[in-house]
Amino acid sequence: MFLIDSHCHVDLLNYHSIHSGLEDVLEKSIKSNVKLLLSVSTSISNFNYVKNFIKDNKNILLSCGIHPLHLNKDKDEIEHLKTFSQNKDVIAIGETGLDYYYSIDNSISQQLSFRQHINIAIKHKKPLLIHTRHAINDTINILKEEKAEQCIGIIHSFTENLESARKLLDMGFYISFSGIITFKNSSHIRQIAKFIPIDRILLETDAPYLAPIPHRGKENQPAFLYDIALIVAKLKNIDIEVLSEYTTQNFIRLFHLESFASKLF
Repeated sequence: MFLIDSHCHVDLLNYHSIHSGLEDVLEKSIKSNVKLLLSVSTSISNFNYVKNFIKDNKNILLSCGIHPLHLNKDKDEIEHLKTFSQNKDVIAIGETGLDYYYSIDNSISQQLSFRQHINIAIKHKKPLLIHTRHAINDTINILKEEKAEQCIGIIHSFTENLESARKLLDMGFYISFSGIITFKNSSHIRQIAKFIPIDRILLETDAPYLAPIPHRGKENQPAFLYDIALIVAKLKNIDIEVLSEYTTQNFIRLFHLESFASKLF
């Protein structure tokens, strides 16, 4: 079985008291059949750090982006993003998007950055990794206005309603489910997971955040993706092995990794 964590932050894990190092994290994840990770950057400095941190590890892939909560007034940030997005090791643009939950005062700046990310993704033919919180209508409208169907991507850690899911699927986007789907008060997300076509689903931990049941209260880690996959498989009424085949192929197809995948299997 081969599971892929489509969104995590390996640099933020606790290497002081929980993990002895990155290899320890990978050893634990591989034991749980989680054999490939996409480590998502949230700023240009974070991208540089993560790239250095993971070195040439074949089990970890990279994204480059500026999270809506990490925007600053440095105009060079976008120029750096344009440059780094051309790097062959960067398979996705993001984490980008809109977050009105924590910050509404800079919504115009968030929207501008989001549009810039979309344009870069289209130019370099790389998918988007999209964060949206309390901003789904603006998120969808901007995706349409900027013609994001030309690059598509993932709405990560999906928590929106069915109508939003339909609109995103119609544009060609993939829906990723995190540990939130295991929470007691997330029945609406579980219902949406039943609706999403199996060939458009991805799985993620968003580690070190959002640890799934039965690990609530602990630091999340890529190994816990297995628990998320169990729930999604049950909701789709399929074996976890079948789910893993679909989600792996979905990931490979979305990120154009056919040649890379041949080296893994």
